[in-house]
Amino acid sequence: MPDFYKEKIRNIALIGHSGEGKSSLLEAILYHTKATNRLGKIEDGNTVSDYSPEEIERKMSINLTMAYAFYKDYKFNFLDVPGFFDFEGEMISALSAADFAIICTGASGNFTVGTEKSLEYCVENKVPVLIYVGGVEKENADYLATVAAIKAKYPIVNPIEFPIVVNNSMTGFVSVLESCAFDRAYNKIDIPAELAEKYEEAREAVIEFAAESSDELLEKFFGGEALTVEEIKLGCKERIKACELAPCVAGVNVNDYFLANLLEHIADIMPSPAEAPEAVANLLSGEEVKVACNEESKFSGMVFKTIVDPFVGKLLLFKVKSGKVSVADNIYNTSRKEGERVTALYILRGKKQENVSTLFAGDIGALAKLNYTSTGDTLTADDNKLLFSPIMLPQLTMQLAVSAADGKSDEKVIAGLQRLAEEDPTISIEKHRETGDMLLSGIGESQLNITCLKLKNKFKVEAALNNPRIPYRETIRKTVEQQGKYKKQSGGHGQYGDVHIRFEPKLEVDFEFDDEIVGGVVPKQYIPAVEKGLRESLAKGVLAGYPVVGLRAVLYFGSYHDVDSSELAFKMAASLAYREGLAKASPYLLEPIYSIRVKVPEEYMGDVLGDLNKRRGRIMGMESGSGKAYINAEVPQAEIFRYATELRSMTSGLGTFTRTFSRYEELPAHLTDKVVQEAKDREKE
Repeated sequence: MPDFYKEKIRNIALIGHSGEGKSSLLEAILYHTKATNRLGKIEDGNTVSDYSPEEIERKMSINLTMAYAFYKDYKFNFLDVPGFFDFEGEMISALSAADFAIICTGASGNFTVGTEKSLEYCVENKVPVLIYVGGVEKENADYLATVAAIKAKYPIVNPIEFPIVVNNSMTGFVSVLESCAFDRAYNKIDIPAELAEKYEEAREAVIEFAAESSDELLEKFFGGEALTVEEIKLGCKERIKACELAPCVAGVNVNDYFLANLLEHIADIMPSPAEAPEAVANLLSGEEVKVACNEESKFSGMVFKTIVDPFVGKLLLFKVKSGKVSVADNIYNTSRKEGERVTALYILRGKKQENVSTLFAGDIGALAKLNYTSTGDTLTADDNKLLFSPIMLPQLTMQLAVSAADGKSDEKVIAGLQRLAEEDPTISIEKHRETGDMLLSGIGESQLNITCLKLKNKFKVEAALNNPRIPYRETIRKTVEQQGKYKKQSGGHGQYGDVHIRFEPKLEVDFEFDDEIVGGVVPKQYIPAVEKGLRESLAKGVLAGYPVVGLRAVLYFGSYHDVDSSELAFKMAASLAYREGLAKASPYLLEPIYSIRVKVPEEYMGDVLGDLNKRRGRIMGMESGSGKAYINAEVPQAEIFRYATELRSMTSGLGTFTRTFSRYEELPAHLTDKVVQEAKDREKE
C-alpha cells in the first residue's frame, strides 16, 4: 500500500513576483519541518531550491524546482516557481501538476504587479489559491493595507489570519477560523484591541463564505445557529476548491521565521489530489474520458518539467494521475508512440535525489534515463493508452539571432541550445531558411540572456545575441520586355539559347510562368528549362538580393540553333533576361507585417497606442472591459524585435501581446536605401 494516500498529499506551486519571498518561504518550511537542518538564505546562495550557478550569481530563481517535506501525517510537494515574467512558462507547467497555488507577496501595503498577474492567471484558469503575505515584521510593513489592496480588485480574497506585530517582531497571530489569538508558542491569548474590528469584519465574511458552501450550512446560518470551527473549515475548503475564496495569511520567513498556522491551513483547508477535478484525456480512438486520481486504477501520468544535466542526463518531473508506477515497469509514451522502461524513480529536494521504488496516484516525482520522453508527454501503462491535453504554454514573442561569440563554435552553440530547449519548452532554436540566421526564440530578452549564461556554465561555450536579419522580399512595379541571349563557343558544339520574356507585376501570386510561343521559335522541349532558370533566379532579387515574389513571366519569342541549343543554354538565357529585365522594372522591397494583439490595463492604453504609432503601426481595433484594454494592430516586423521587453517596461510589467504573421507590404522609400546599402556591405565582407 502507498506510504501516502492521495488524501494526505498536497501538491503546491509557490508563485508570485521575483523577490517576493517564495524560495525563502520554502526554506523556512523545510527548516521548520526538519527536512533541512539549517535555514538557507538567498543572499548566501545556499537555499535548497536556488542551486544553479545562474541562480546563485543573480540571487533569483530561474528554474522550476521541487522539494518535499513531511508534516504530521502529510506529504507536501512544493514546486518553487521563478517569478520573473520571462519565466511564465515555468509557472504554467508547475500549475499543471499542482493542486493549488500559494501566492507569495510582501507586506508592502500595495497590490504588486507579480501578485496581480499570478492571481489573475489562477482566477482565469480555476486554480485554488492561498495568499501568503510575508515580511510583516519589517519596518513600514502593512499587512492590513496589502490585503485591502488585493481584496479591492478581487473580492474573493479574505484574510483568515492577522499578524500581531510588536516592535518590528511578529509575536503571535489572530486566527479568524478559530476565533482566538495565539502567541508564538501557540498558547491562546486575547485578541489585541487594535485588531478587534478587522477581526470581526473578517470573521463575519469567513462565516458567510463557509455557509454558502452547502444548503445544510446555509440553513444553519440563517437559523441563527453558530457554525463550529470544523464546519467553517470544511465550508471554506469547499469554496477554495471552487475558486470562490482566496484566503490570506501572514508570516515571517527570513531569519527569525514564524509561519503562524500556514502548515495547518495547507493540511486543513487546501485541496488534495483526491479532491481536484478529474483529469480529462482522450483515448487513441478520440473518445474523451475522465481520469480519476485513484491508486487502484491503471497507471497514467504527465511530464511537466525536464531538468538537463550534461553529466547525469535528463530528469523528468511528472505527476502520477492515476494508478501507480514502479521501477522495472514497462510503460508507454502515448505522445511519442514509443515504449519506455522505468529504470529509476526519485523524489527531489532541490538537487538532492532520493530513490523510491513506487509512486502512487496524486504524487509527484522524477524519472531518469527515458529515451523518448520530454516535457508535456503523457505516460501510461501499456494497456491504458490515453492522451492528456498538452500544457498550454505562452506564445514565444521574442526572437533574436544567436551565434558563437568566437565566430568558430556555432555547432557547439546550437547543440547546447537544443539541449536547453529540452529543459525549457518556452525557448526554441531554428535556422531561418532564407536569411541563414540561427534564431533563438523565447518569451523575453532576460530569458534569452540567461539561456546563454546557462549555455556557458553547462556546456562551456559562449553565444552572442543580435537582432535577426529581416526576410524582406522584392517585387516590381511595371511591365518590361527583355531579351536574354546565351551564346558560347569553345570548340566543338557550342551553347546557344535566345529568349524574349515579358515580366509583369502580379502581387497575388509568388510566381507565375506562361508561354505564348508560336511557330516553334523556341522548341517545346526547351520551355521547361526557361521556367526552371527563372525559378532558380527568384531566390535572389536585383535590388538587395532578397527573394522575388509577385512576378508573372511570359515567354513570348526566341530563337534556337539546331546543333548548339540545349536545356542549359535556355536556362542560362532565362537567367540573363531575369537580371536585366527586373532591373528595368522599377524593383522595390516588401517588408513582413505582423498582426499583434496587445493586452494592457486600461490606464496604459494611451501610452501603448502612442508607442505603436511610433513603430509605424496601424491600429485595427480596440476593445475594453474589466479594467483591461485589448488593442489589435498591424506592425512591421522590424519594429517589434524587442517589443516584449519594451511593452513590460511601459506597463509596469502588466502588458502582454501575441503576434501572427499577416502579409508583406511595401517598405517606405527612406528605409529602402538603408536596407540596400546593408546588403551591399554584406557582399563586400
